[in-house]
Amino acid sequence: MPQKTKQTPMMIQYFDIKAQYPDAFLFYRLGDFYELFYDDAIKGSQLLELTLTTRNKKADDPIPMCGVPHHAAQNYIDILVEKGYKVAICEQVEDPKLAQGMVKREVVQLVTPGTTMDNGINESKENNYLTAIIEDGGVFGFAYVDLSTGELKTSRLDNLDNLINELMSLRTKEIVINSSLSNTTIETLKKLNIMLSIQELGESHAESSYAIQDLTDSLEVTVVTDLLTYLSVTQKRSLDHLQKAVHYEPDFFLKMDHYSKYNLELMQNIRTGKKQGTLLWLLDDTKTAMGGRLLKQWIDRPLINYAEILDRQKKVDLLINHYFERSTLQEELVKVYDLERLAGRVAFGSVNGRDLVQLKLSLRQVPKIKYVLEEINDGTFSDVINKLDPVDDVANLIERAIVEEPPLSVTDGHLIKQGYNDQLDVYQDAMKNGKQWLAEMEAKERELTGIKNLKIGFNRVFGYFIEVTKSNIVNVPKDRYERKQTLTNAERYITPELKERESIILGAESKAIDLEYKLFVEIRETVKKSIERLQLLAQGIATLDVLQSFAVVSEDSHFVKPLLLKEGHQLAITAGWHPVVEKVMGKQSYIPNDVNMPETLDILLITGPNMSGKSTYMRQLALTVVMAQIGCFVPAEAAKMPIFDQIFTRIGAADDLISGQSTFMVEMKEANQALKNATENSLILFDELGRGTATYDGMALAQAIIEYVDKHVHAKTLFSTHYHELTVLEETVKSLKNVHVGAIEENGELVFLHKIQDGAADKSYGIHVAKLAGMPTELLSRATLILTDLEQKNEHSNTTSNSQQTINEEETQLSLFTSEELSKDQSAVMDELKALNLMNMTPRDIMNVLYDWQEKLNK
Repeated sequence: MPQKTKQTPMMIQYFDIKAQYPDAFLFYRLGDFYELFYDDAIKGSQLLELTLTTRNKKADDPIPMCGVPHHAAQNYIDILVEKGYKVAICEQVEDPKLAQGMVKREVVQLVTPGTTMDNGINESKENNYLTAIIEDGGVFGFAYVDLSTGELKTSRLDNLDNLINELMSLRTKEIVINSSLSNTTIETLKKLNIMLSIQELGESHAESSYAIQDLTDSLEVTVVTDLLTYLSVTQKRSLDHLQKAVHYEPDFFLKMDHYSKYNLELMQNIRTGKKQGTLLWLLDDTKTAMGGRLLKQWIDRPLINYAEILDRQKKVDLLINHYFERSTLQEELVKVYDLERLAGRVAFGSVNGRDLVQLKLSLRQVPKIKYVLEEINDGTFSDVINKLDPVDDVANLIERAIVEEPPLSVTDGHLIKQGYNDQLDVYQDAMKNGKQWLAEMEAKERELTGIKNLKIGFNRVFGYFIEVTKSNIVNVPKDRYERKQTLTNAERYITPELKERESIILGAESKAIDLEYKLFVEIRETVKKSIERLQLLAQGIATLDVLQSFAVVSEDSHFVKPLLLKEGHQLAITAGWHPVVEKVMGKQSYIPNDVNMPETLDILLITGPNMSGKSTYMRQLALTVVMAQIGCFVPAEAAKMPIFDQIFTRIGAADDLISGQSTFMVEMKEANQALKNATENSLILFDELGRGTATYDGMALAQAIIEYVDKHVHAKTLFSTHYHELTVLEETVKSLKNVHVGAIEENGELVFLHKIQDGAADKSYGIHVAKLAGMPTELLSRATLILTDLEQKNEHSNTTSNSQQTINEEETQLSLFTSEELSKDQSAVMDELKALNLMNMTPRDIMNVLYDWQEKLNK
């Protein structure tokens, strides 16, 4: 009969460890496998497509289990983490041969979405951010880190909206919180669908003391310490590669909320969710992973400091004017591996021989890159050149020590070059000579016995042996060999001489492997001392890479260097275009447009049919601003522009899933954010504002918003609308100008000109657009008739209204009775009507009363 599963010492150990990590998959090391048990096994087998088996099959409660080979575990761990789970890696932490009782096991690392170090090739240009938040009276301490690169930044955020905006902009993978957060904050964070991990503040340690040394804000000190405590607890290893925490202010950069970034498709295509078709896609001709990540950071946080923007512009200009040198730089940059993440793996202790060879090859390119820059430098690139330290000592060490094609494993030998260590050379010589001796012995024994297929082999269980097939056993000289193992088709033998040589060879091999690992660790620790130098070098390479990318794209796309105004608000773009749309469509297909807004002109009111290009016109201006303020050249024939501090957009309809608000509520909230926070240095883009409610409501709100911008905000504002009635505002709002997107009718067909022209559009062409969309002919004909009828009625209504303006209000009201004197019965009905309490009457009662009144009035 089945028996209940006994609590074996191994399972007791498993339960003790699992209890410490209830929210993680526990990868429990057993020999050459990581095993999962119970719920972990059931869920893991589904997620990882593994075969689910059981332990103690004969028991009445067999234990569900599944496993993965330890050498292939990383792939399975990556899959779970990518799906948003945590994985606790439990290893044997003592030699099984020396263990008394159960082998001691411990979790050596907790891998989470925010702490993963192994980024695939497709994600090499992606940051992987882990964020920590603390709350103090509605103010938030905010810090984020990329564990793979060591980047660490912190800020103080004044409200929940700013907090959400930072989280969404960073696309953080995990948020560390503690009990300081209010329930409102926690509930809001849960709606973001980002993993929340709890970590109460612990004691400071070496890494946190180093990281916080430049911080002065107590809230920032606390949140960084909390973040690093979580890393220390989960990673259980050195964090020496973490950089000093850098304080930043969102106000130091051009501010855009995450909705604006989404609407402008800076890094994610609205339709596909991918990079293609975005500003990032257009500008990314970077050659290194570091440059790719830095480009994203620059696009996410454009500059507002005039001198900093001008410095980038000068560098791009210099590179454009030195084509051949730029081409050489690109050739060398391609050979540079990810220095930031290589340094991270060195500190983390996860670096292998191939990583060190990549590091060496990267460092060997630095002198060439530095030489090319020095040849063209007129002082513009001096700050970058100063960061290009080739770290020769590290490159030379790796050159001397590590073989050119090392294995992946660092514990199986064959890593260290001959000549690097004398003792290792002795072992390797013994191994080499031993194998030569074995080959000579095999030849000698074949000749002596006449057995041509006699061979000397090796396996880990029996060591070295002489193998003879069954058919040749009769040819084995008597008493020459000692039988060691019998196989189905062969016999295996040993000799005293072979045993002695086996001891020498295997002893040398084992000692060589142990010594190679020891030497590798020493090399790794030496490289570790240069991590700060490597990180500084990585910053210089990344900066150069992004700037050369700007130069290549600007030259290939015929962008122009914008003239940025240190003061004033004049905006003058000649023949500008949407750079992404133009790249997709081709230059010949795109119609360029001007944007002319002198100092006194704040608002462009844009009318014209759908699909004519109003939204594209607005987006291209925003992208031009972003490109100018990250230091890139811009898509235009000429551009003179102020430096904007903020961009506010309301483009397209979208519900707010975080707060569960409707499209119109989101419209109004975003409009409110712009009106409350915009300054005269801001850019506002309102596309069809007010369309989410009734016509007159929407029109009234749109007009009031335009007037408010004119009276109080004075920001450069593009306002597109279908409310043609608003175009009369040009007569009263002095800072407003009407423009429209041209369209003409040819033979009853609508032709879009995609050209911005002065003045208001004469009609909306809605039915023409419906025709282009393929609506049924019958429907279109009916819509045309209805439109004609409505326009005639509206025209009649306007005429009547104008002719009645002088009539007394009382005379325009409808009367129940004529103005003649009322009869006695009519007066009685009027009195009864005034006294009637309708709320207390049934429908039948009301009908009876009406019947009586009718009788009286018909007398």
